[in-house]
This record gives sequence, structure tokens and C-alpha cells, in this order.
Amino acid sequence: MRIREIWMKNFGRFADRRITVNDGIQLFYGENEAGKSTIHTFLKGMLFGMERKRGRASATDESHLYEPWENPNYYAGVLRFEAGGKTFCLQRSFEKTGRKAELFCEEDGEEFSVENGDLEMLLDGLTASGYENTISCGQLKVTPDASLGTELRNYATNACAQDKGDIDLGAAFARLKERKKDIERRIKIRLEERQKKQEITEQEASYVWTDIHKYIEEKNRISEELALREMGKQKNKKDSLAYTEEVSKWRIHPMELIVFVLLIISPLFIVSKPWNYLMAIIIFLCCLIYIWNRMKVSKRKEKTESEILLEKIRPEEEKASREKLLWEQNRIEAELKEKQTQYENLKEQLEELDLTDDVIERLQQTREAVTMAYEQLEALSGRLREQTDKLLNGRVSEIVCAFTGGKYERLFVDEDTRIYLITEDRKIRIEQVSRGTAEQIYLALRIAAAEFLYEEEFPLILDDTFGFYDEKRLANTLQWLAENKKQVLIFTCQKREEELLKKMHIPYNKENV
Repeated sequence: MRIREIWMKNFGRFADRRITVNDGIQLFYGENEAGKSTIHTFLKGMLFGMERKRGRASATDESHLYEPWENPNYYAGVLRFEAGGKTFCLQRSFEKTGRKAELFCEEDGEEFSVENGDLEMLLDGLTASGYENTISCGQLKVTPDASLGTELRNYATNACAQDKGDIDLGAAFARLKERKKDIERRIKIRLEERQKKQEITEQEASYVWTDIHKYIEEKNRISEELALREMGKQKNKKDSLAYTEEVSKWRIHPMELIVFVLLIISPLFIVSKPWNYLMAIIIFLCCLIYIWNRMKVSKRKEKTESEILLEKIRPEEEKASREKLLWEQNRIEAELKEKQTQYENLKEQLEELDLTDDVIERLQQTREAVTMAYEQLEALSGRLREQTDKLLNGRVSEIVCAFTGGKYERLFVDEDTRIYLITEDRKIRIEQVSRGTAEQIYLALRIAAAEFLYEEEFPLILDDTFGFYDEKRLANTLQWLAENKKQVLIFTCQKREEELLKKMHIPYNKENV
């Protein structure tokens, strides 16, 4: 990609400002607050748009900060650039209402859709984050953020897949983590449901077991009562027989009456008169007393009319009461059987709940598969990153060696983009070197990362990046940029870059801001 023209129709302090950009080194010189950072922001806004924030944050967003000084209702610009051997024109409107972007090819008039990703395709997948971490270096922002490490890991995976851009490693890891988290959540919910169901079943079984014991006790009580009634019936029968026997024992026998008559009349024939009558009367009185005593016992055993009536009624009531007890006994036995069956079913349910749940087992298997996939992807990413790191570290080392005049020939960048310098006798963290050296290393990392991540070569955009460089290292850097980069945009408020370019006879173009 090459930038050919910057046209700020109305952007910040600029109105209808056109800037032609050529190949090689392009200097944008201006004093502080001249508008260099405005041009830098305009380039990013044209390529990726400017998102408006809401609420209090809107007062500090770029869209608000760079509103046109005059006529803020007209907020727009044009960027002409080359990509894939063709020239394209990109027009954007940054107004609060009616924001839009139009893109077309100047050579054949073909129109493209920014919203559908045509611009991203022309930019070889360059994102706003990648832009700020590689080809664009703002004021005091030479250090790339952690997202560069993620992009490099994605690059390693995509390079292995030989289909650059199809695999987003960070997104893949995030999806696997989310998938595993979702499975664990579902397992937890399933276990809680099983636990709750088990507690409810156990409680219900406890209630049924209590009912069973109550029915057993009631059944035993009725059985005992029936047994007692049966025993009472047998006792009454025995008492009745005893009573009959007793009555029969004391009743006067006919032979006794005949004997008594013979005894009474015998003195009439044996004893002389008048003593025979007296003797007969005495014998009669004795027999009468005997008979009276015998009949007195019989009268004592006779039952009254009410007792006889009760004897007639009691068997019927006893029969009705016994039938009621038997019906109650049958009812309790039926309900007891039903409760016992219900209890057995509940026991079977509890046994089934103790067994392994098929749903949980499948979820656990899926979780294991997701974990394995995550580990395999992580291992693959590590191996690919090792291969990429060797190439990346070698390229960064070459660039740093050129910037520092050979003082640092080797360095190492880990997976979190932490940088270490390797000397003959020790390993130095980047925090231990000077600010100027650190910024040179970070610039080298940005350049090398851009070469690895994108097939298309992009312009290198540097906004007051060389403030901490000494004269020698600045000269080395400018020399390397002139020899290795096709287009470099340098925004500066100093004149030493121009002086060194002239001194080294390096061609450049200059735009006074």
C-alpha cells in the first residue's frame, strides 16, 4: 500500500488542505501545535473510522477533539492510496449524523463497500489495533501493547494452516474457554437438579415409610381387637353352658317328688290316729322346705326381661361391629400394600439417582474433549510460535544491529512481547537500557512484526519518534529506513532529521505543516 494524497476537506484546524505523498521518506515539519498530530489522526480515521463515545467520555474522544474549527457540521476528508497495483479513492464523512464511507477504484470506477469489509481486504486484514502496534507510531507511544503478542500467535497458526487470516488463535482460545465454562455450568445445574430431586425423593420416601408404620400399627390394633372379641365370644359361650349346667343341677327331679309324696302319705297308714296326720303334716312341711330351698337357687339364676332383651340385641350389634372392624382391616391392608409398592418405587428411583447420569457423563466427555483441544491448540501454538520467534527474533536483531551500529546483535522476544538483549556475558532486560535504545528496539519490533503479519508492505508512519535518539543512531535509523522501506512518513518538530538526510545525501520530500 502507498499513500498518494491526503485531502482534509474539513478536519480539525485544516480546511481544504491537500497533501501529495511520494515514495521514500516524506518529512512533515512543523512547530508544536502546528497540526502534525492532526494529520496523523486523520490518516487513522480515514482508514478505520472514528467512533464516537457517549456521555462524559465523548468530550475526550478523537472524533470530538478533532472536530473542524470552522463549520463543524461539515466534517469530512479524502484519502487516495495504491493497493494491489491499483489506485483507490476513499471518502469519509465524520459528522454526528449521516456518517458514511465511500470507496471506489479510480482506474475502472468499480465501487466497493467499506461496511462489508472490502477496505479491510485491500488493507490485507490490517486492523486498527494492528495499525497502532506496527506501522503507526504516535507521540510517546512507541511501545506496542499486549495485543501484538496475540496477533503474532495468530500469525504463527495461520502460517501453518497456509490460509492466512482464517484462524484467529485468540478467538479460538476464547471460544474454547467459553465452551468449557458453559459445559461446567450445565454440569453444575444438572448435579443441582439431581441433588434436589434426590432430596425430594428421600423426603417423600420418609413420609411413605411413616405412613406404612402407622398402617401396620393400626392393622395390629384391629387384629388384636378382633382376637379379643373372639376370645370374649368363646368366654360368653362357656359362661352360658356353665349357667345351663348350674340351673340343671339345682332343678327338682321328678323321682324326688314321687318320694316326697310317698313319705307324706305313709304315716297315714303306719301311724295311728291322730298322730298320723301330725306326722304327715310334719313330713310335708320338711319336703316343702327342701323344695323351697332348691327352687330359691333356681330363681336366683333366672334372668330379667331386660337381660333377656339385651341377650337378643347384643349378638346383632356384635356382628355389625365385627363386620366394621373386618372392613377397616381390609381397607388398611389395601392401603398398606399400596404404600409399600410406592415405597419400593421410591427406593428404585433413589437407586437410579445413585447411578451415573448419562447426560452428565456426555457433558463430562465433551468437557474432556474441549480441554484436550485447548491443550493441543496451546501446544501447537507454542511450537509454531517457537518457529516464528526464531525468525522474528532474527529479523528484529538485524534491524536493531543496524540501528545501534552493531552494539546489540542479538535479542529475544518472548510470547508476551517482553524483550531481552543478549550479549556475550549476560541477558539484559529492555528496562535496563536507556530510553533511546529501548525506543529503537521497539521500533525494530514494530517493523519486523509488520513484515511477518502482512504480505502487503505499508507505509511507516512516525510521529516525533526520534526524540531520544542520539545523532549517530538517528543517522543509522534513517539510513536503514531509506534503504529498506518504500514509504516513510516522519512527523517532526525538529530540523535534525532533514539535516542528517541532506548530509547523507538521502532523497526526501518535505511538507511544511
